Amino acid sequence: MGCADRSRLHDQVGASSFPSARLAPKLAHVTDPPITPDGRYIVVRGRLWRASNPALDAEARARLVEELMHARRAVRQALGRDDADALRHARARVDAAKVALGERGPVWWTDGAPDLNRHLARTTGYADWYAAIEATR
Repeated sequence: MGCADRSRLHDQVGASSFPSARLAPKLAHVTDPPITPDGRYIVVRGRLWRASNPALDAEARARLVEELMHARRAVRQALGRDDADALRHARARVDAAKVALGERGPVWWTDGAPDLNRHLARTTGYADWYAAIEATR
């Protein structure tokens, strides 16, 4: 089925008949996690995860994210082959990409605030902010 055929079919049956249209509201929270007011963390299932360094330029960020995705695929392939050496190498690539993005390793902010990576949002200074956004969900 060509693109024009899919488009006509989409128009005939309506957007809500397509899985992506039905799933979009459910997936919105997955693709857009809350970001702390200071931009340091995203919140996934109540846990803080360090956001990437906003000082990275778009080109560098894109290159690093692409490397991260390639490395994650290499982890999955190594696990599937039960290849310990490839797995060790792939995990090192994942770690290097995450460090370069600022998601691991030394913090990218300079005000001396502690790293709360992996802490529950409700047990940190972000507790009130997090409670307020959870109340609207």
